[in-house]
Amino acid sequence: MPLFDHLGITVDDLERAAEQFGPVLAALGMEREPGEAEGGIAWYKEGETELILYRAREDGPAPHRHGRVGWQHLAFAVDSRAEVDRLHDIALAAGWTAVRDPKIYPRFSPRYYASFVEDASGIRIEFMHNPPREAD
Repeated sequence: MPLFDHLGITVDDLERAAEQFGPVLAALGMEREPGEAEGGIAWYKEGETELILYRAREDGPAPHRHGRVGWQHLAFAVDSRAEVDRLHDIALAAGWTAVRDPKIYPRFSPRYYASFVEDASGIRIEFMHNPPREAD
C-alpha cells in the first residue's frame, strides 16, 4: 500500500492539462479513470498513488512559478536513463516545456540522471533514474 493514497493538483484548464498529463501518465503505466467526477480527472495504477487533476473553481493568480511557496515538483522514478529520455520526449510532444534536458546531476549522486518539464500552468515534474550504488 502506498504511503500517499492520492495527489490532487488544481489546474486552470482541465482539458489542456489532461492533454498534457495523459500521454506522460499512460507512458508510466497509469490508466485514466473514465469520465470526469466532481470536477476532476484521475489516473491510477495498482499499488501506486492515484493522481487527480481538478478544475479550478475560481480565477486565481497567474500560473505557479518555481521558487514560490507551494508546489515544487513531482519526481517520477524510472528504471533507466533511456526511460528518462523517452518520457522527456513524450512530455515535449504533449506540450510540456523543457526546463532541464536529461543529464547527470552529480550534486545529488554520480548516478542521478534526470530531466525536468513544466506544463502550461507552470506545474513541474521530473523524470529521474538513480540506481543503487553497486555492492563493493
